[in-house]
Amino acid sequence: MLVEDNALVLDYIPKSRSTGFKEETSAQVIGERYFTLLEVIPKAELKPLEKVYIGKDQREKIEFIKRRIDFSDLTSGSQAEIENAVEKIVEEDKARFVGFFNTSTSITLRRHQLELLPSLGKKHLMDILREREAKPFESFEEIKQRVPLMPDPKKIVIKRILEELRETGLKHYLFARPPKKPHENFRGR
Repeated sequence: MLVEDNALVLDYIPKSRSTGFKEETSAQVIGERYFTLLEVIPKAELKPLEKVYIGKDQREKIEFIKRRIDFSDLTSGSQAEIENAVEKIVEEDKARFVGFFNTSTSITLRRHQLELLPSLGKKHLMDILREREAKPFESFEEIKQRVPLMPDPKKIVIKRILEELRETGLKHYLFARPPKKPHENFRGR
């Protein structure tokens, strides 16, 4: 099971009517590991892009996780912050995303994971594979320097993550947790 321990706040919604009759304060967050979108009930006021612990142990700022949500459930405030949140997550865990360029594999005989990144075709794929065989990449800047005419690797990773969050019918997910199935049971994450 894909479990999130930390998340970034996308939007804090004070005293709103949720699914029931009573008003409650809630927040929308995005998990740092699998980019899981969640609605949570906070113990205190939260600020956009604030990092909060949502794991199984004692939570300081989150009362409980209410439910998993889809991109279409996001408030306008969350939609305004999601790109900043994804960029912050990628920036803070660069090694993980640079590592993807070093360890990605073929999906089928004709398709490679790298080709799922926006703006990357066969030519870039072959250049990346050749360069990583010579020496693994250590930074986004190094990828851009060693691969001719390479689009900004950090930006294309962010773009792919956002695509995985927005689109519901994708066949392959590289970074984000696939969307929940219509009747998927929610078990706290």
